[in-house]
Amino acid sequence: MDKTLRVTLGQHSLARAGSVNQDFFGAMLPEGSLKITKGLAVALADGIGSSRVSQIASAAAVRGFLDDYYATSDAWSVRRSAERVLSATNAWLHAQTMRSDARFDKDRGYVCTFSALIFRSRDVHMLHVGDSRIYRLHPQALEQLTEDHRVRLSSVESYLGRALGAGTHVEIDYCDWAAEVGEVYLLATDGACVHLDAQAVHDALALSGNDLDEAARLLATAARDRGSDDDATVQLVRIDELPPRDEACLQTQRQDLTIAPPLAPGARFEGYTLVRELQVSSRSHVHLAVDDATGQQVVLKLPSVDLREDADYLDRFVLEEWVARRVDSPYVLKASPIDRPRRHLYVAMEYVNGQTLAQWMVDHPQPSLDSVREIVGQLARGLQALHRKEMLHQDLRPENIMIDRDGTVKIIDLASAHVAGLVDRAGERAALVLAGSLQYTAPEYFVGQGGTARSDLFSLAVIAYRMLSGQLPYGLQASRIRSPADLNRLRYVPVRHLRPELPAWVDAVLQKALHPNPAKRQEAASEFVHDLKMPGPRFFGVKTAPLIERHPVRFWQCTTVILAIFSIILLALRYSGR
Repeated sequence: MDKTLRVTLGQHSLARAGSVNQDFFGAMLPEGSLKITKGLAVALADGIGSSRVSQIASAAAVRGFLDDYYATSDAWSVRRSAERVLSATNAWLHAQTMRSDARFDKDRGYVCTFSALIFRSRDVHMLHVGDSRIYRLHPQALEQLTEDHRVRLSSVESYLGRALGAGTHVEIDYCDWAAEVGEVYLLATDGACVHLDAQAVHDALALSGNDLDEAARLLATAARDRGSDDDATVQLVRIDELPPRDEACLQTQRQDLTIAPPLAPGARFEGYTLVRELQVSSRSHVHLAVDDATGQQVVLKLPSVDLREDADYLDRFVLEEWVARRVDSPYVLKASPIDRPRRHLYVAMEYVNGQTLAQWMVDHPQPSLDSVREIVGQLARGLQALHRKEMLHQDLRPENIMIDRDGTVKIIDLASAHVAGLVDRAGERAALVLAGSLQYTAPEYFVGQGGTARSDLFSLAVIAYRMLSGQLPYGLQASRIRSPADLNRLRYVPVRHLRPELPAWVDAVLQKALHPNPAKRQEAASEFVHDLKMPGPRFFGVKTAPLIERHPVRFWQCTTVILAIFSIILLALRYSGR
């Protein structure tokens, strides 16, 4: 039998007496192509003791890392995949703190340490932040591989200098080295590691035989017996077998996925048979295909050969699949599972049998308010799923929305999505950019302010307005904005000018969601949906904007006519008095 990567894992955690365990640990030991392309991963996290929500932070950090790492593109190296996942997790944790009362006290927030090992091919990769530790076991010593990110003010006073969730960005320690069969690694939170030594580990291994879970339990108990009054978590990993070196070399080469040439219907590609072209542009080729192994229809998206040297475009291209795998919502397009190694760069997504919202709007030029509410409600839920992961769609428009034959609305085309934590890093764009269609883009993008969840809300409101009226709320004014002063010149065109049968409050709700100032819009897409279904008192009896604001040309025309009439009357009175 050919040798492969194989490890034995043991893990155990003890909570401090009478308290919630703020540690969290986990591992992923997949088989098949995932083991080849991504490897085996173990991770643990320790929430800060001063926070009541730190156990949530540590659980989110480990679960998020293990889920999201295995969803990253095969085109990314282990380091790039892991660091991107941790950066996104850090941004999410920090955002939760900023939304809670803990924003006023950093010692009460969603903050935790994090340490992980990834075993891939014949290499070990380590990622670390905080003061949990990773050791390599030797006959007479424990070799500490991590650095404690703790700032010591005195012999009795110190604080955590670096941790996940502590700030908008985090520096992650990374290193890798060649693996050796028989090596044993110990991962432990500070409630365990400071009370353990090499002899304790050897004794636990000797007493437990091949049961590393029992060895981990013995070590956690030993830490408690030696005076630990904190949560104590231990993970043990032993490398039992490694793949041959020639196979390891081939696995490494798979990171350099090639761009496929243009493909024709009927062609065989990476285990798929192409059925027909769905869309061809200068940036990508999209095909309907059938998975030869399962018979399932999928959509394959391949980058254009002409952009093979555009690193930024290719980064965005592979990011789309990862975004789709991170979001679990029936209203957001899902990535198709792939259980085999890839040789080319492509994205496989679920096939939605239906029509785009743009096509639906052609078929329904005067839709009812209820039908618009239904579509907007589903879109809002899709956006909420993205926003909960600290992601923005940034290109919401009718062409990027599908409605299947059951009436389910799905947001597609995630290539322009912004993921918090992935900016200001090497190889990433320095800031949010103008990514979407200009007609549906929030005005703050045009003046360089960047986007927020309320920017996606603006796009959603434009879509709602256009479904109802067939027009744009600001005409072409919004796409001509170049400075903050231009924002003040935007004039909302009431939808009731085009659909007078609609209730007056509809305009009030839409105008709020479409306000040029993001701070004056609804706080979230869900609030906008609620207002469309159950408008509050503030939307009734709202004064109509003055004519000079709604129609300045008409205002001056009327003013000129009135002045002319008044002048004629004065002249008539003057001559009649003679």
